[in-house]
Amino acid sequence: MKINLIKYTKEPERTVAMAARLCYSPVGAAELEEKMTDEQVEKLVKKIVSMGHASTLEHVSFTFAIEGISRVLTHQLVRHRIASYSQQSQRYVAEHDFEYIMPASIAKNEQAKEKFTALMDSIRKTYDEFSEMGIPKEDARYVLSNATETKIVATFNARSLLHFFSLRCCNRAQWEIRAMANMMLKEVKKVAPLLFKNAGPSCVETGVCHEGDMTCGLFEQMIKLREE
Repeated sequence: MKINLIKYTKEPERTVAMAARLCYSPVGAAELEEKMTDEQVEKLVKKIVSMGHASTLEHVSFTFAIEGISRVLTHQLVRHRIASYSQQSQRYVAEHDFEYIMPASIAKNEQAKEKFTALMDSIRKTYDEFSEMGIPKEDARYVLSNATETKIVATFNARSLLHFFSLRCCNRAQWEIRAMANMMLKEVKKVAPLLFKNAGPSCVETGVCHEGDMTCGLFEQMIKLREE
């Protein structure tokens, strides 16, 4: 899996602070941005996040180039509505030598791994045979597995990202999208550490687990991570 933060709003935290200050100021946004000190920006961003004044977070966006993931993952990813996606097309891109993602639970079981690998080889062969028969790529793709590797560009605003992290960094999330979410969180913390200081599963972000009876049972350990 490969995650690259390829684009993001310039000075995201200053932008959020400016937007928040504008709500209560008689002067314009440009003037506010120029006059606000770094200390004022930091203080205001911390206050915004703690108060949940989330609408101001929508003014900054982050674009990720994501590779080495499965179609299983992207089927889950696109359920997050307030984001923009551009995915590699199986209609136009040939999948003759497609890579695939193998779950660890299968990889560590020799019998399961052998069956999985054989199935992927059989799918490749069938796909190639369809191509030789003149079947168009848009129809040949119907035999491809959900395990097929794909690439996608995804853009979120900061508010949507916080919601995404609260759900997908959770220990209850499916393993592949959880790994991706944690890698994405690591990347945005590099460029907007104040905005994403407490980002992560709901227990880390708010100190509350929303999973109820389905909780992972690691609440105390996760809270300790939050405090660290």
